[in-house]
Amino acid sequence: MYKIVRKERLNPTVTLMEVYAPLIAKKAEPGQFIILRVDENGERIPLTVAGYDREKGTVTIIFQIVGGSTIHLDYLEEGDYIQDFVGPLGVATHTDGLKKVAVVGGGVGCAIAYPIAKKLHELGCEVHSIIGFRNKDLVILEKEFEAVSDKLFVMTDDGSHGTKGLVTNPLKELLESGEKYDEVITIGPLIMMKFVTMTTKQYNTKTVASMNPIMIDGTGMCGGCRLTVGGKTKFACVDGPDFDAFEIDFDEAISRSRSYPEFENKAREKACNLYKKEVK
Repeated sequence: MYKIVRKERLNPTVTLMEVYAPLIAKKAEPGQFIILRVDENGERIPLTVAGYDREKGTVTIIFQIVGGSTIHLDYLEEGDYIQDFVGPLGVATHTDGLKKVAVVGGGVGCAIAYPIAKKLHELGCEVHSIIGFRNKDLVILEKEFEAVSDKLFVMTDDGSHGTKGLVTNPLKELLESGEKYDEVITIGPLIMMKFVTMTTKQYNTKTVASMNPIMIDGTGMCGGCRLTVGGKTKFACVDGPDFDAFEIDFDEAISRSRSYPEFENKAREKACNLYKKEVK
């Protein structure tokens, strides 16, 4: 059992939890993830390590409340316990030797992008961060990104905060102005990462995308997280989650991500009805 030592609502649909898991905190690195079960009857869900404190022995997770399991998880409070919390899993994001990087995050994907930007900043890398959200109410981690970025661009679809537009707008402007990056690292919705990659490909700028497909066991055995990368089958849980974005078949990944909408809707509805009854 793993104790929740801190809970914070970042926006109406995104929650931060700090969980006491000293063995994971000791080894976790940016880009890796954990798999948890809320209770003994819960499903296994992967969540990226959004931060860690090796001295306190805690691991931070940030999740969006979108389905039954995340509704169950969000129902827990400080002092409550999570049944299973396994990790760190996956391959850590490559950061060594990078001198100048653009980090492009979208929505809750910024929870993954931030620890990477932070690690790069600590290593002395010049970091240009671009973060995008639908509107001002959904913005997360802006101050944290500001603290670790040499340049920061905040974008919203409706212009209610930062600059109106897509994350590809400032990225294209930076590349057109002559900025040269060792890498562009992109994390967020699949469609966003696809268009970021289409933009960087025009300038032959190496791009890495962090993939988060359907995942079950996290060890490469179930095959649920398979992707086509460079014409070959890869598994996000053991080969990734980071891959050369130029080689990812984004259209296939987007199609597979839409495999279970009916099941997900029923699970979400069941969880919502359960907690409504408990509140009554």
